[in-house]
Amino acid sequence: MKTILVVSLAVIAQAVANTLLSKGMKLIAAMPSFSDGFSPIMLAYALKSPFIWGGIILLIVFFVCFLSAVSWADLSLVLPVTALGYILNVFTGNYFLDEPVSPARWFGSVFIVFGVFLVSLSGAKK
Repeated sequence: MKTILVVSLAVIAQAVANTLLSKGMKLIAAMPSFSDGFSPIMLAYALKSPFIWGGIILLIVFFVCFLSAVSWADLSLVLPVTALGYILNVFTGNYFLDEPVSPARWFGSVFIVFGVFLVSLSGAKK
C-alpha cells in the first residue's frame, strides 16, 4: 500500500513539475530578446521564474519519493509504474498548455498504460 501511495505521489509530482517547467520556459522563450534561441541570459530569467522553481521543487519531491519506493520495492516494478507520468504529461500538456496531441500520441500513451498493467501483474518483491 505504501508503495502505491508513494509512487502515485511521485508520478503526479513529476507530471506537474514537467508542466510547470515547460510553461516557464515557453514564457521566457517568448520574450522578444530571446527570439533567436537559447542565450545564457535566459538562465538568469529562468531562475527568477516561479514556474521554474515550482517545477524544480516538485522534481525534488519526485526524486525523494522514487528513492523511497526503490528502497523497499523492486526497481523492475517501480520504474515501469512511474511511466504513468508520461500519460499525465500528455494530458497536462494538452489541457493546461494547449498543446495539440495527435491520435497517435494518445494511442501511444494508452499503450504505455497497458504495459504498466502487464508489469503490475508480475507480482511483488520476494
